[in-house]
Amino acid sequence: MVGVTTRKNSGTATPAKRQRASSGPASERRDHLVKLAAELFARKGFQATTVREIADEAGILSGSLYHHFDSKETIVDEVLSTFLDDLIARYRAALDSGKDARDVLTDMVRIGFGTLEPHRAAITVMQNDWNYLRQFERFNYLVKAEEEVEQIWVTQIKAGQAAGLFRPDVDPKLTYRMIRDTIWVAVRWFRPNGRLNTNALADHYITVLFDGLATGERTTQQA
Repeated sequence: MVGVTTRKNSGTATPAKRQRASSGPASERRDHLVKLAAELFARKGFQATTVREIADEAGILSGSLYHHFDSKETIVDEVLSTFLDDLIARYRAALDSGKDARDVLTDMVRIGFGTLEPHRAAITVMQNDWNYLRQFERFNYLVKAEEEVEQIWVTQIKAGQAAGLFRPDVDPKLTYRMIRDTIWVAVRWFRPNGRLNTNALADHYITVLFDGLATGERTTQQA
């Protein structure tokens, strides 16, 4: 997701953390409005969703929405930063586990697939509206979070190569991006009530990632 100053070290709070710090736990009503708006953003796109549509979905007047949020940008801030804070905290915990690089990578794959249900709307918004949102200064934390996540993954892949756990002839950054895209794109087709839950989906992917499809001797040539 390259050296970067992480939020952990810099003390820079994301919008979700600033909200919690300034006013305590969000009210049930506020949480409900955020969830409704997140679903609309995911379904219609952030740019196409209006404040009136969010209010209509909640069964309130548009003006009433402004008692909770000053803009729809503030709402999407809360949606995205809550997701990223949770994701990165879980990745950091995996790093602090003391496991070897392969086990850490396995845990991070499970973490990634595990976000598909609780953060489905946020992941969809990230995919659909990333290029639009990153134009604005208030969303600079999106780029910083992406860089930090990439650094975490690439560092673990390199550590596994150095320890002889992973093939030395694969590019760490390219490998990370392939893993990332596989996980996040799954949000488009994964169904919570389908044949596989997120744990089973992660298990299957881990098997393919580490054991591959082919049997017998390696058929590809080293770079």
